[in-house]
Amino acid sequence: MTNKKMDRRDFGKYFAGGTAAFVTGTTASSAKEPILDGITRPSNTMIIDGGGQSVWNSTAQHVRTSGWISPDGKVFHEAARNIPIVEEDDVIVCGGGPAGVAAALASARSGAKTRLLEVNGCVGGVWTAGALTLIIDAQNKPGVMREILQKLEERGASNPLQNGSVAYDTEKTKLLLEDLLLEAGVKIQLHTRVVGAVTDINNRLSVIVTESKSGRQVWRAKSFIDCSGDGDLAAQAGCGYEFGQPGTGLTQPMSLMVLLTGVTTDGIAPFIRGDAEPRKLGNPKKNLLAEFQRAGVDPSYGGPTIFRVREGLYAMMANHEYGTLAIDAAHVTDATLQARREVHKLINSLKKLGSPWTNLEIVATAEHIGTREGRRIRGRYHVTSDDLKKGARFEDGICRVSFGIDVHSTNPDKTKAIEKKPFKSRPYDIPLRALIARDVTGLMMAGRCISGDFIAHSSYRVTGNAVAMGEAAGVASALAATTQKLPHEVPFSTVAKQLKQIRSADTRQVKS
Repeated sequence: MTNKKMDRRDFGKYFAGGTAAFVTGTTASSAKEPILDGITRPSNTMIIDGGGQSVWNSTAQHVRTSGWISPDGKVFHEAARNIPIVEEDDVIVCGGGPAGVAAALASARSGAKTRLLEVNGCVGGVWTAGALTLIIDAQNKPGVMREILQKLEERGASNPLQNGSVAYDTEKTKLLLEDLLLEAGVKIQLHTRVVGAVTDINNRLSVIVTESKSGRQVWRAKSFIDCSGDGDLAAQAGCGYEFGQPGTGLTQPMSLMVLLTGVTTDGIAPFIRGDAEPRKLGNPKKNLLAEFQRAGVDPSYGGPTIFRVREGLYAMMANHEYGTLAIDAAHVTDATLQARREVHKLINSLKKLGSPWTNLEIVATAEHIGTREGRRIRGRYHVTSDDLKKGARFEDGICRVSFGIDVHSTNPDKTKAIEKKPFKSRPYDIPLRALIARDVTGLMMAGRCISGDFIAHSSYRVTGNAVAMGEAAGVASALAATTQKLPHEVPFSTVAKQLKQIRSADTRQVKS
């Protein structure tokens, strides 16, 4: 065997020739002797070690590799490897957004050993990394949602709006949610993405696989909850799902939030939702759209909105990214890049108008673009448009939805605002069964990835409902794990009793 060190040009020429190549998964102290793994590879292949050395394999060798590229250069074959099992928990919650935080809190408060895994560098999901700054359909929710609202108010981090929604400070919310989780005994790991799931011979979800700075890791639990928003865990576990509008597959657009400063409430009151209305200054969305058009720009969202977080700090949603697939990283990347360019252009255009926008500045754009729609995982009940029409009530109802149908335009050629409602919905229940996966046992969902149709989803997807769903999933999963049952085997009367108990406890805690 001989060693040959190649520069980048040689390396490119080698791959261009269609020769198979191997890449080692470990760093060797020397490239002279590849480490044996008992697998015979073809001759005249190349191994790349962690130190940048290229090792030519002139004869058939036994070498340790993490994979190899096919001769046509189109497929990378990943070799088998041993992955450490990090720990075993009662309940693992995947995704630390509003639903995931509530699920983890409810699970831990129900006595289960609970782990929360989150891909971003903070918990809160769209509330924090997404800089949403607005909580919708929260006022009629007891328990965790009420507790969060009360504590946000205590910390001077919220601004109730006239329509019942609540604006909040994203940075203070990060700390609050972390405090609640840690106080409840939830173990948190950030910067971690779920990349795989394995079911056992009984079709029960048994382990999940994650990727992070720690490499690939495996986690075991008795119960799992998918709070990823896009249903990533459930899809990896083999669950069936729906995506987009029936027939077209079109999804609601994404929106990138932006935080603003440099203006005053009195100065821009006609354009602020929650401030324009009580001052009888007209429709703030229409006013803001006209102001953008006066500045010579036409936002991609036809209903641009500014919220007041507090005096001197505001949030704006004026962006729509149409035709973007939430489950395609390239799509999400393109949408994010395009959205950031647009919001900067919009703000710079307002500044050029002069007063009251002269000193307007962007504090930050969201770390994660806001996603309205991903997978809708098939559950043991499917929430439908009919449920909204009749205001359905269920014996296993765990969340009362008051928010109406809200489909952001799927076709900008028809409208760039909100699509016309097909009918007027009535407040309705979401049953626990819609949170229990149909195709895999030991798995629940909470948030916008639960089981429902396109129209129903546009109503229940908002974060006030996500919290209530997460709370119920956390309780049911904890009871299943601690009684050696599957979530669908736990009697709803038992779930309802525990849910009532922790919601009552949270209410007492808030009032104290």
